[in-house]
Amino acid sequence: MTEERLPTHLWVGAKIRYCDQQAISAMVRHKGERQSGAVILKLDLLDGRCKVLTQARDLDGNLGWMTAFRDGIVSNAEGEEYLERSIKRDPDVWVVEIEHQDGWHPFEGKEI
Repeated sequence: MTEERLPTHLWVGAKIRYCDQQAISAMVRHKGERQSGAVILKLDLLDGRCKVLTQARDLDGNLGWMTAFRDGIVSNAEGEEYLERSIKRDPDVWVVEIEHQDGWHPFEGKEI
């Protein structure tokens, strides 16, 4: 089954612009493959902690987000180490960081 989807660079760019319009700090930390690179979100909670989410699919094939750490929220240092390892393992991955004290992000899909 082939799924129609926006190229990653357009999808990420649109979400960054939306955050800008909402006065929420958001930035691309690492640009991956333009058409189909996976996305990792680092949600900086502005208190020295963060939540890291990776793209995943649920059992029905719907796009969602999986927490990278069992406990969900970790120190920024732990989050950064995870991002460094992820980029080394897959340089095509995109890393987007959003600063929001509630861990909000504009990307579609539920946490699975």
